[in-house]
Amino acid sequence: MGCLDSADEVITGLDVWHLRLPVSTARDHGIGRVSGAIEVIVIRLRLSGGICGFGEASPWSVFTGTPEANFAAVDRYMRPLIEGRRLSERHQIMADITACVAHCTEAKAAVETALLDAAGRLCGLPVSALLGGAVRDKIPLSCSLANPEFDEDIALAERLIDDGVRIVKLKTGFGGHDFDMMRLEQLRKRFPQLNIRVDYNQGLSAAHAQACVCDVASFKPDFIEQPVAAPLYAVMARLREAVDSPLLADESVFSAADMQRAITENICDGVSVKIMKAGSLSESCRIAAMAGAAGLSAYGGDMFETGLAHLAGTHMVAAAPNITLGCEFYQARYYLNDDILSIPFVIKDGYVHVPAGPGLGAEIDVDKLEFYCVCHAGSQEK
Repeated sequence: MGCLDSADEVITGLDVWHLRLPVSTARDHGIGRVSGAIEVIVIRLRLSGGICGFGEASPWSVFTGTPEANFAAVDRYMRPLIEGRRLSERHQIMADITACVAHCTEAKAAVETALLDAAGRLCGLPVSALLGGAVRDKIPLSCSLANPEFDEDIALAERLIDDGVRIVKLKTGFGGHDFDMMRLEQLRKRFPQLNIRVDYNQGLSAAHAQACVCDVASFKPDFIEQPVAAPLYAVMARLREAVDSPLLADESVFSAADMQRAITENICDGVSVKIMKAGSLSESCRIAAMAGAAGLSAYGGDMFETGLAHLAGTHMVAAAPNITLGCEFYQARYYLNDDILSIPFVIKDGYVHVPAGPGLGAEIDVDKLEFYCVCHAGSQEK
């Protein structure tokens, strides 16, 4: 980080936007529905030399938290610990904001993203380099199918194939077991070229999980993800022993401590790594490394995100050798009606491409931040 030692700058201002962005369809998950719009928090850090860094918090109330809580966490509690500090204090800033408010991992991830974006722009390096260096320049894309109107998901699958995408993840556990089995059968019959994954998002009860998961495993999916509620580690361990398909954990693993418990209790064959769960790109890389050391697989998951959060996740996955199952950074292309990046998030031939430019490697359209803004809080530069 020698470039920061020689060209350090002060963080002079912090802007926070709460955005509501329209989406194309309803989506059902095991723990809830999203329709109409998604809500995210975007932050901008301003440096004394004029450089800015951006970050995004992408919460979901039934999964990680609420946009209102994340907005308040940044604006009220984290702001005094950020403004006036030097960019070279990134690690201490992260320690301070982690301690100042419980939970709100999405807000913490947004702050680290903005710090890394600003540092990369200042140094002329991509964020992946600041995380230890990219081990890949493109990442296979998986797109989730979660529309309660299955005919619309069939149309999306056809579009994905035309675009070169070859991985889909079917969201299950919200419409009944027969509905899940029908969709799996139709996908296997109509799209033999697709690799299919299954994700329950905690949608099964402990009593019925084994029967349902065993039926789904007969379709030989790449993996089956989080069938039951996050705290049910013993049930996850039993399911792992009961089925041949790999079992992945998502909601059961937010933190490095959760990852260690998952390893110790043998609840999964792999893990979904998400910066919004972990609270930072750095902690996400750590979780992925822990999984790899234990012989478990990993993929780069997402929340309901714009291209800004996708960029952060892309740099994280690029710098994490053990994340070999691809990524789910599809929402900006296939779900949002409009994104906030000036140039569309890059997906080509079924792959997300890792930006090589400074920082996150893309620009934010500030006019769109204003257009989709629910509320905004800024500060006077010092």
